Amino acid sequence: MSKTFPKGFLWGGAVAANQCEGGYNEDGKGLSTQDIAPKGIFGPLTKEPTKDNMKLIGIDFYHRYKEDVKLFSEMGFKTFRTSIAWSRIFPNGDDKAPNEKGLQFYDDLFDECRKYGIEPLVTISHYETPLALSKNYDGWVNRKLIGFFENYVRTIFARYKDKVKYWLTFNEINSVLHQPYMSGGIFTDKEKLTKQDLYQAIHHELVASALAVKIGHEIMPKAQVGCMILGVPNYPLTPNPSDVLEAMKQDRENLYFADVQVRGVYPKYMDRYFKSNNVKIHMEPGDEAILKNTVDFVSFSYYMSSCATVDPEKKQASTGNIISGVANPYLQASEWGWQIDPQGLRYILNLLYDRYQKPLFIVENGLGAVDKLVVDENGNKTVIDDYRIKYLNDHLLQVGEAIEDGVEVMGYTTWGCIDLVSASTAELRKRYGFIYVDRNDDGTGTLNRYKKKSFNWYKEVIASNGKNLI
Repeated sequence: MSKTFPKGFLWGGAVAANQCEGGYNEDGKGLSTQDIAPKGIFGPLTKEPTKDNMKLIGIDFYHRYKEDVKLFSEMGFKTFRTSIAWSRIFPNGDDKAPNEKGLQFYDDLFDECRKYGIEPLVTISHYETPLALSKNYDGWVNRKLIGFFENYVRTIFARYKDKVKYWLTFNEINSVLHQPYMSGGIFTDKEKLTKQDLYQAIHHELVASALAVKIGHEIMPKAQVGCMILGVPNYPLTPNPSDVLEAMKQDRENLYFADVQVRGVYPKYMDRYFKSNNVKIHMEPGDEAILKNTVDFVSFSYYMSSCATVDPEKKQASTGNIISGVANPYLQASEWGWQIDPQGLRYILNLLYDRYQKPLFIVENGLGAVDKLVVDENGNKTVIDDYRIKYLNDHLLQVGEAIEDGVEVMGYTTWGCIDLVSASTAELRKRYGFIYVDRNDDGTGTLNRYKKKSFNWYKEVIASNGKNLI
């Protein structure tokens, strides 16, 4: 049965600068935290960028964005989510003056999008901090980053105020709990990082996010600024009340970030957590007032759900997007072990809307898989990715169900709408896109783009506003 998507629904796709752009040292760009992480979030760091870091070239979006945006337009994208590389604008993060060539690149990119009627959806900080801020200040542990971030935000808001209507502050801000270096630019090894320093860093990010909302509303009264969280709903593994409470506890760990950004105050349940873990958040005068600048909408990623239990014998671990939880015996998993749960998307949409009554935006969802390039009957190279079509179709049907439930959903952008380098493993064989990029994990390939079968499928989804979903 087809589902009704609202008029003006923002269909599109999403990428991140550090995973697609390349050009890591071109036109005045400084190094970012990603440039010394050649194996992704699960690997060791290097002292300098190394040739085996796939992200240094990415998919060469920096030089090929016009070709790619044209392909997005052919699919009918209403919006394109990308991020600005902070170190392309302020190479060291604490520079007094911005890098004009970096600013001009995004001017050109946003102009190209708007030429085709595609609204840019821009993430201000997407898993990359200027490396100098990480090394010299220990990232967001240091309160000085609020000022550096404010300078960066004021610069890009003033520059792109007439070109960008939709902004996100921090990508998957709650992921800092699990990946403090990648998410928060925190150089201290996470095994040595104290909870006091971690939650103080989180406070600094939350203040900076609220400050960005305040500045955004001042500079761009008609723009909307949202938060972005990693969405992983937790189901109790059994009806045991202890498992139910454990699921509630794990949900709160993830959702407290959104609670602060939507409500403008720390939730009371964090008082107990801070007391139990001897954490004392230091607030400067004015912090509480700044936090009152709440977001206009809530965006989130969704790839999988997880289960929670207090029984150690039942904790069969599942792997996933940064967060690993307890495997659900009723679900299948992708090649990378991420459990596939379309109904979980409907569930978390309802959960978030019930909690916040704010418009929701699904800004990441997709299936990473090993794609095989073949030649079709017309002699064109393509990928027959029926598995991806089924995954996306099943999830979009559940988005439709949530909309019928009464949830206000602004839009949907698939993750990695064009193949890019994985954040978790820094490999390219884990592909998400509607567009195949000819580049391999050993660095070989032409970088040519080829349309997959899913390309035309998604084109039809957008053209019919979801009516062709089955």
